[in-house]
Amino acid sequence: MSYAKIAPTFARASSEINVRRLTVYTGRRLRSTVASTQRKDEQNDGTCTVPVEAAKVDIISQTKNTNASQTSKIAIDFDNTKEAYKSKDTIELLRSLLVFKLCSYDFLVDKNKELMDVSKKGEDHQSIKPLIQRNQAFGVGSVLDYSVEEDLTQEEAEKKEMESCVSEAEKESPGEDHREKKYKAHKRFGDRRGGVISARTYFYADEAKCDHHMETFLNCIKASGGASDDGFSAIKMTALGRPQFLLQFSEVLVKWRRFFSFLAAQQGKAGMEALEQKLELQQLQESLTKLGAKEDIQNWFTGERLGSSGTIDLLDWNSLIDERTKISNLLVVPNLEAGQLEPLLSRFTEEEEKQMKRMLQRMDILAKHAMEHGVRLMVDAEQTYFQPAISRLTLEMQRIFNKEKAIIFNTYQCYLKEAYDNLSLDVELSRREGWYFGAKLVRGAYMHQERTRAEEIGYEDPINPDYEATNRMYHKCLDYVLEEIDHNRKANVMVASHNEDTVKFTIQRMNEMGLSPTEKKVYFGQLLGMCDQISFPLAQAGFPVYKYVPYGPVNEVIPYLSRRAQENRGIMKGSQRERVLLWEEIKRRLASRELLYRPAL
Repeated sequence: MSYAKIAPTFARASSEINVRRLTVYTGRRLRSTVASTQRKDEQNDGTCTVPVEAAKVDIISQTKNTNASQTSKIAIDFDNTKEAYKSKDTIELLRSLLVFKLCSYDFLVDKNKELMDVSKKGEDHQSIKPLIQRNQAFGVGSVLDYSVEEDLTQEEAEKKEMESCVSEAEKESPGEDHREKKYKAHKRFGDRRGGVISARTYFYADEAKCDHHMETFLNCIKASGGASDDGFSAIKMTALGRPQFLLQFSEVLVKWRRFFSFLAAQQGKAGMEALEQKLELQQLQESLTKLGAKEDIQNWFTGERLGSSGTIDLLDWNSLIDERTKISNLLVVPNLEAGQLEPLLSRFTEEEEKQMKRMLQRMDILAKHAMEHGVRLMVDAEQTYFQPAISRLTLEMQRIFNKEKAIIFNTYQCYLKEAYDNLSLDVELSRREGWYFGAKLVRGAYMHQERTRAEEIGYEDPINPDYEATNRMYHKCLDYVLEEIDHNRKANVMVASHNEDTVKFTIQRMNEMGLSPTEKKVYFGQLLGMCDQISFPLAQAGFPVYKYVPYGPVNEVIPYLSRRAQENRGIMKGSQRERVLLWEEIKRRLASRELLYRPAL
């Protein structure tokens, strides 16, 4: 059975957009019943070693390497300061120590914006080329991260957010539409910059501003193509259109997931693994009849639409919305009390319809540009009230552009309770349809904001209960993707983490599975200036490693860098291990008379 798509939206982005049979699915936990290999429970001795194939690696091959026992192993010593800092001269090491020390003083961090305004130091993608080239000489690539934010007051940010997230129908008749409070704009949380760690924030101004953001991303993609082999570039969807659409679409997706879960519970399948939750078609029809469902819902669940298997699983949950020529017509939800479908909002203006189309057109242009320049495009994760729509639209780009290799990467925030469910469902879809899966795994940037918003507005906290639970979730998600790579070599993952234990876990599992770093299926990413003791030893061992390099016009980057300095003060204060290693390397150079050491490029 075909999985209905939003693909024509991208394929015909430059012409009239006709969205056909949008698939809505539920992100509950699953393990593949057909394609996944059994999990390997054996553990090695904990040594951070990885296999390197003696023969030339065929990256295109999708056959599993069954000769891992004959491969040599690379041991990575993250305590070897000579190797970790071989790309830096002694002055740079001393400067890093000074930065760590200064960041431990709250009064300096609080005044960092004023200090940056005085110094006016900043870089564009031309001036940072020497840095990029030097890192590349030591095997470390770059992810150019255009880090521009408007310098808005809190009041200005709240005003922009409320204006861009509330539809005309809601403005005219507040409370008339039965919207869920999580997916509505609230002035108290209108300034999305608050309580965010190292994530740039965009606020909608108008369509011209969105076009400007797109042009900036296009230039960044082009620069990334020349910065390193197999470069990466990052984008944010909230920069590309009015966030009202992301809020509304997210609410629709979540309500359809709940509808599936409700029907599964009716058949006694509430606690089962996601792909094992298969609705019996006959029982489904009986349940709908008891619920008083009217003809428009009843007709959707017919054998003609769903095939001859007589069951529906999460990835068969497709023909739920008929062919429609207007994007706004996608935003319909089941009303169980009325027994029929109803629009999420009472009406959409013609301009709102055009704005939705333009967002999808911009995404299509960026994806095509990335493919043309040989750059992987990572779509950043955002707040949970935007994220269902962001992930769904990213998945549609993957289905179109990841047919030959992974071009589009989705981001999974592992501090979310539903991270594993969403990731494993997307992996299973890629298996069934045969495209290349790409994921960036992060712990998450919005924890404080998300928790506060959920508590004050009154909905379930989406965040894992503690840091240990988030670590377990991260490793669980990572292990799942590694197993998929082990199975068919069509999955790819960016391990975006500064956590040394996570890096060691990745290496250990790759060793157990016989995955070679030279296959370039597993990437590592860290921020520029942080955790060099992890990044450079990994690169020297043959792993693809990337540094996030923020850049942009000085005056426009300062607001973002200022906020990031304040948000990361706890991280900087806690970087004791990195400071110890820096001192050890300085002392080693002093003892060995290498204080004048200069990196050999």
